[in-house]
Amino acid sequence: MSFYEPETVVCNGSLFRLYITKEQLDKRVSELAREISRDYKDKKPIFIGILNGAFIFLADLMRHVSIPCEVDFFKLSSYGDEKVSSGHVTERKDLDADVEGRHIVLIEDIVDTGLSMKYMVDRIREKNPASVTVMTLLHKPDATKHYVNVEYVGFQIPTLFVLGYGMDFAQEGRNLPQIYVIDDEYEKKF
Repeated sequence: MSFYEPETVVCNGSLFRLYITKEQLDKRVSELAREISRDYKDKKPIFIGILNGAFIFLADLMRHVSIPCEVDFFKLSSYGDEKVSSGHVTERKDLDADVEGRHIVLIEDIVDTGLSMKYMVDRIREKNPASVTVMTLLHKPDATKHYVNVEYVGFQIPTLFVLGYGMDFAQEGRNLPQIYVIDDEYEKKF
């Protein structure tokens, strides 16, 4: 299977440059799956993907997980079509699974301010699970305003606007199999 893997892309009038390659993503996702499989052996966790951004990460992760597990989705919005969080979380889809007494692993594409993830952790804890753990593909520790314990991190990155591998800019670019960073921010940070 071949993937569209350009060095640069234009999305909604902005130029983005390659930041994390498909090979780097594949390697790290496989490592995270091994860690979670080891840590949750005999617990049959429910992986809850936060839509829309985490769907590709979760799908790839699930193909590497070697333990019995379930999957569900929760949909939130805090960005709309902008490059920065609106500061408000809107719930778009609730869970279908009964999580009471279960081990929950929340799967997010990116944790930056922490607002959405803190909201999710609080919502899940209201449902009396056995445990709640957070896994994110990308973490921007310098952007954190709302603390949440992120136990599994794919990559720590500076405060950059990223695109691809499920992450979008005004709903475009999710299909890219690599992660890109907007050109002007890329130049400032490197």
